[in-house]
Amino acid sequence: MKQFFFGFLSLILLSGVAVAAIGGWGAHAYLSAGPLPQKRLVLIERGQGVSAIAETLVQEGVIYNAMLFKVAARFEDSLKAGEYEFDAHISMAGVLDKLEDGEVFDRKITLIEGLTSYQMVLRLNERDDFAGPLITAIPPEGSLLPDTYQFVTGETRQDKIDQMQSAMIKAVNELWETRQANLPFKTKKEALILASIIEKETSVVDERERVAGVFVNRLRKGMLLQTDPTVIYAITKGRIQEEGKGPLGRRLLRKDLKFDSPYNTYKYAGLPPAPIANPGRASIAAALNPESHDYIFFVANGTGGHAFSKTLKEHNASVRKWRQIRSQK
Repeated sequence: MKQFFFGFLSLILLSGVAVAAIGGWGAHAYLSAGPLPQKRLVLIERGQGVSAIAETLVQEGVIYNAMLFKVAARFEDSLKAGEYEFDAHISMAGVLDKLEDGEVFDRKITLIEGLTSYQMVLRLNERDDFAGPLITAIPPEGSLLPDTYQFVTGETRQDKIDQMQSAMIKAVNELWETRQANLPFKTKKEALILASIIEKETSVVDERERVAGVFVNRLRKGMLLQTDPTVIYAITKGRIQEEGKGPLGRRLLRKDLKFDSPYNTYKYAGLPPAPIANPGRASIAAALNPESHDYIFFVANGTGGHAFSKTLKEHNASVRKWRQIRSQK
């Protein structure tokens, strides 16, 4: 009996040593340099569980042991999908930290406010890190929300078009609920049209609501909007030039103001039939919540902003001042 007891005790001790040895090996493998020979991008797809993630990492050569990864992952918070850039010989601990923190590779495209749909498509087509064919059909003007969009390997340009269109619908629907009462337009499309004009008229953040107020005042009075960007759009249909000489490749001329198009607000009253660009959220918000004032004119002031006037006499004086500044430049 005594001999059996010592044998059993020896077995327990040996088991403990084995467990300790295995634990030591696991800790070493978890913290040591991994097998990845050089930096690599790896896509962890949405919906993958821990087992599928472990297998992906083994197949991509990022980690040695899928089982150890699965065991270690039990002690982490949820692992996030996305495209990750793993450094050469990153440890399993480092891999799990990235996946837990959602430290995805910063693959993105920025489409600024005021671009036409044609320009947005050009920028998407210029990127060679999208999958699939180039975009050939230009989306409707005003249907794409300008923003910075992230994407991963395998996404197509059309995926981004779809995302931008969904984002625009969502933004307009949200902002429409905040609109002032008694605006001189009734539909979301009209709000987008006005927002696109505001976007093209000023890039000064603090001016958007004031510019919106000028156009709202003119609409209420039945005055022509007389805004140059609508003439430019009438001539170019959004296919503007970007060679540093303005959207027409030259200065807008007086004769251009007679160009016959429903977009030309020097010839036709009210809003154009459709947006002339893709406005951002701020300009949409300004169109729906214009500043209340008596201004009905504005012109560039030479400092990047505009001079606002209540009477034609004041406006003409501002125009003369602007022409003088421009001639000196």
